This record gives sequence, C-alpha cells and structure tokens, in this order.
Amino acid sequence: MATVHTILVVDDEEKILEAVSSFLEAKGWRVITATTGLEALDKFDKNTIEFVVLDLMLPDLSGEEVCKRLRTRSRVPIIMLTAKSSEDDMLEGLQMGADDYITKPFSLKELLTRIEVVMRRSSADVEALASRMSFNNSDLVIDFDSKEVRKRGTVVNLTPKEWKILATLAKYPQKVFTRDDLINIAFDMSFDGYDRVIDTHIKNLRIKIEDDSKKPVYIRTIHGMGYKFGNDEK
Repeated sequence: MATVHTILVVDDEEKILEAVSSFLEAKGWRVITATTGLEALDKFDKNTIEFVVLDLMLPDLSGEEVCKRLRTRSRVPIIMLTAKSSEDDMLEGLQMGADDYITKPFSLKELLTRIEVVMRRSSADVEALASRMSFNNSDLVIDFDSKEVRKRGTVVNLTPKEWKILATLAKYPQKVFTRDDLINIAFDMSFDGYDRVIDTHIKNLRIKIEDDSKKPVYIRTIHGMGYKFGNDEK
C-alpha cells in the first residue's frame, strides 16, 4: 500500500484552497487546509504534517511569521505562495526558512512539480533543528555531527540502523513515522522482511536511552500509526 502524505495548505482565498485541495487529493495527498496563520499553527500541532504550502498574505499573522514559528519546531518542507515577484521578496522568504517560492497566479501542475522536487530534496538530506540536541537537562544528548549519543554523560553504543532511526525521529520532534517510513530510512530498498523488525530496533533503543524502557519518554508509540520522538528539546 502506498504511503499517503499529509500536506497543510494555508491561504485565505477559498477558491485557491478548493482548487489546490481537489488537485492534490486526486494525486493521492491527504490535504488539511487553513485560512489564517493561527489556524495553520494549530492544525500543524494537531496533525502529522509532512509538507506546507503557505501564502504570505494572511489576515492575522503574516506568512513570514508563520514560517518563522514553524522553523522553531520543525524542518517540514515549506513552499511559499505570494503575489510578490521581486527578487528581494523571494530571497527574504527563502532566508526565513522556506524551501521554495512560487508566485501567483500559478498552475497546479507547476505547484505539484515543485512539491515533488522539494520532497525528494528534503528526504535525501534531512537536517536537524540543531547540530546538537539536548533533552531533560542533558539526560540525553544527540550530536548529529559526530553521530554520538550520550545518556547521562556516557556514550551509548548504537548500531548503524539504531542511529538512523533515532536521528530521524529526533530531527522531526512530534512527527509520527510509520514502520514503513522507518524501514525506508534504516534499510536499503532491497529489504524484503517484515515491518515488525522496526519494533525490535525500537525496543533495543529504548533499553539504551530510556530510564524505564516500558515507560518511554523519548521514543513514544502512537498506537495504530507508528512512533515519534515525544520529548521537547531543552
């Protein structure tokens, strides 16, 4: 079964929302919409969003402000929509953390192509929110540059697959990853085993990084969906 990706489309023009939603849903996306910046942030926090299409001209918060706030919590790919077409406007949007920029009016095919390009690029080069992340007063420290994990100051020995799984979960805090997602990340495309093999890796990771592997605070199970890194960075 193909993975269904969830996209958040933010625009205060109902006709644009309807057109984009219908087109993307026909292409297999699950679409969530918002007409204001605050609504967008609320829906982002309540859903597992994998992509954001964000209009700059919103009635409450500006698209730039929404982008900035999203970037404090996630590396989710963002394409900005705007009627502004100057080079300075485009550069400003990209400097705020957007991955691409498309001016109105635009064709739906062009939008889809840009989404697919950004998706491929982001999945090939997943960035962390920081090169080093520390949780619960340094109880757990993940250093992405050195690929080192420390629990209470002691280096944790992880297998390459355990590292890939943990690093990916931590890079997208609060994002739910299905077993298939994690298989694609931890194994090469020739993997032909059962998706439950991920559960074994998760179990081993919990033994190594949790105080109580049966009551995890870092790697959370989301029943019926998969796993997420559930702690807030400190």
